[in-house]
Amino acid sequence: MKWFNPDRQRIRAKILSDPYYRFQSLEEVAIAIELGIHIDVNYASIDDWLRLPGISIHQARTLVELTGMGIQFLCIEDLAAAINVPVQRLKPLQPILYFSYSDTESLLTPQRINPNTASVEQLAQIPFLDDSLAQIIVQNRQENGAYHNLADLQRRLALNSQLISQLMYYLQF
Repeated sequence: MKWFNPDRQRIRAKILSDPYYRFQSLEEVAIAIELGIHIDVNYASIDDWLRLPGISIHQARTLVELTGMGIQFLCIEDLAAAINVPVQRLKPLQPILYFSYSDTESLLTPQRINPNTASVEQLAQIPFLDDSLAQIIVQNRQENGAYHNLADLQRRLALNSQLISQLMYYLQF
């Protein structure tokens, strides 16, 4: 009978129509799970984290920054430790969370580098990015502050779209 509940149908419609809909309750999280929505904790954006009830902007930024540095979360306890909250507080969210694991040494999964923290040497290891461009990225970052996202990097350095489309698999902000 829960499928014929008008409130439930309204929430389902909202979730389906808005990929960044912020769940207001654990009931809405349960509906999202029924719809096949999952959040991959090791690739989630700040917007993904903010969809979850009880996750603050500070916590979302911390989680994204940690994954950007190469840290992988393997279980709910890892997340709790990373944002310094009791595991029990995150347990209700566990069904929507997906813990993928990627081998950072695999050639099929390029290691993502944060251009806001990487050295010239680290950036120069990225295919399609030579030493001179790596130096420009670091110099621009030092002079003008952190890059907000891939579009900001492209705009500030006047990079062509073909290069950006190649780099997007190697950079994480």
